Amino acid sequence: MADIRYRSGDDEIDAYITGSNNEKAVIVIHEIFGLDEHTKSVADRLADIGYTAMAPDLFSSRYFSSRISKNDIYKTMDFIMSIPPGKQRDNDFRMHKLMEMDENERRSIEKVNELLFVNRPVDLLTEYLKDGVLYLKSRGIKKVGSVGFCFGGGMSINLGCTGTVDATAIYYGENPEPLEKLKNVNAVIGFYAGEDKRITSKVPDLISELYKYNKEVTVKIYPGAYHAFFNSTRPKIYNDAAARDSWELLVQFFNNHL
Repeated sequence: MADIRYRSGDDEIDAYITGSNNEKAVIVIHEIFGLDEHTKSVADRLADIGYTAMAPDLFSSRYFSSRISKNDIYKTMDFIMSIPPGKQRDNDFRMHKLMEMDENERRSIEKVNELLFVNRPVDLLTEYLKDGVLYLKSRGIKKVGSVGFCFGGGMSINLGCTGTVDATAIYYGENPEPLEKLKNVNAVIGFYAGEDKRITSKVPDLISELYKYNKEVTVKIYPGAYHAFFNSTRPKIYNDAAARDSWELLVQFFNNHL
């Protein structure tokens, strides 16, 4: 395992890389909070079963680090985690809680919200990931897959839409916009939470569009599970049964396509 840095345009991206497979790799894409120990642990698990795994820190670029700090992201993470799971997608509830906060903390959260939620530069982030694929291939890797969680799930399917990865896995990520981008994707698997209505309600649109282009797609929705059910560092949300089942399916998916 090592920390590396690869180029993307005129910028650079930090990444955690582990595993010694010279032919097959998986890019692991973090949640909205940036690269953390949970994301690294997923990369380690993939390395343990025979893949090279790379987890880029998408917010390490100059573009992001000049606009928001890790401390801003941590404050936002603490704020989101303080909200009950059933209310985390309730914008009115979040705004009410935000207005109760200290002004400096509120400003930090508002900066993160503006950059990562309201005006997220999806195309730029996708380029960071595409250049991550190129970096892996420069090391001799022949097949690359991707898996992402939450924000990372959405970025995983956006990367898949570029046609540069052989297999795309989504954990409760948003659909790409426009859906027509899916015409270039290869095999897809998606895992969604039954209680995550905002995301999961859009899954039929994803499936329909993939079928239109005769793409291979597998989707599983876990009743009673909440958004971020795979993240064991969030005990209020973590769902062990859903996490274990989805992992088995994920491993089988990558074994079949990489």
